Amino acid sequence: MPTPQQLLPGPTPLYHQLKQILRGEIERGVYHPGDRLPTEQELMQTYGVSRITVRQALNELEDEGLVVRRHGKGTYVAEKRIEQNLVRLTDFVEDMELAGLEPSSRVLAFQREAASRAVAAALGLREGEEVMRLERLRLANGRPIAFDVTWLPMRFGVLLPPEELDRETIYHLLESRYGIPIEGGTFEITATNASVEQARLLEVSVGTALLLIRRLSCTGGNAPVYIQERYYRPDRVSYRLCLQRRSGAGSRPPTISELRPIFAEAGLTQTAVQDDDQRSGSAGPVEPPVG
Repeated sequence: MPTPQQLLPGPTPLYHQLKQILRGEIERGVYHPGDRLPTEQELMQTYGVSRITVRQALNELEDEGLVVRRHGKGTYVAEKRIEQNLVRLTDFVEDMELAGLEPSSRVLAFQREAASRAVAAALGLREGEEVMRLERLRLANGRPIAFDVTWLPMRFGVLLPPEELDRETIYHLLESRYGIPIEGGTFEITATNASVEQARLLEVSVGTALLLIRRLSCTGGNAPVYIQERYYRPDRVSYRLCLQRRSGAGSRPPTISELRPIFAEAGLTQTAVQDDDQRSGSAGPVEPPVG
C-alpha cells in the first residue's frame, strides 16, 4: 500500500478526499485492473476515518465504474474499457486485437452430434442430421472472457483441423484454406444466467448474469456455415449502438453509425481509432457484425 496522503478537515468532505486519493492511485497504476484494494478496516486505520466514510468513498468509486465490490471478497479495480469500431464482419481474434488484447482459446469439445430442432432449423438441416459441435473457452490476456458453443453442417465441420482450433478462427480457416468467405448473417444480443459449468469456466458465481450473443454466419448464397452461442462475462464486454435520428440534408434515411463492443482490460489506444472513424463519417447504412 502506498504512503498515505493526509486527509484535511475543511469544506471538502473526508469521503470525497479519500475517493480522490484512491482514484489517483488507480489512474497512476498503483493499483491495476483486477487488483484488490485495501480492506475497509485497512483504509480506516490508514486514514483515520470511520467505516461510513470509507464505504461512501468506495460506493462513489463503484458508481463511477472504477471499482467492483465482491461480497465476502473485497473491492477490486474495475477493468478499463475501450470502444471498438466493429461495423463489419469480424471474428474473435480480430475483435481482441482491435481492442489491444491478446486472444487465445482452449478447445473443450469437437465432436459429431445429432442436430436439435433449433440447430437444424438455423442451419437448414433435418432434425437429427449429423452436425459438428465445437466448444471453446475464449481468453483475453490469458483470462476467461467468453464461452462459445458452435454447430456446423458436416460439410464445413470436417474441413476444420482440430489441432488448430485453439489458435485459429473458423472464419480464417475456411476463407484462407478453402476460399469459403463469411459474407453475412444475423446477430442477436440477449441475456442469460450462468450454469454450473459456465460459471466454472468463466470464473463467476453460478447464476451470474451473462451476455449471450447468438449469431448465424453465412457464406455465398446465404448458405449457413455455423450457428453459435457466445456467453460473455458482462464485466468484460458490453455493446454500444450509436444511431442518427435524422440524416440531415438530403433524403437518405437515418443510419446506424456504429455498433461497438466495449471490451474490458484494454488500454486507451482505441480512442484515436474511434475519433478517426467519427471524422471519416458513415458511407451509408451498416449491418451489425457477425463472426
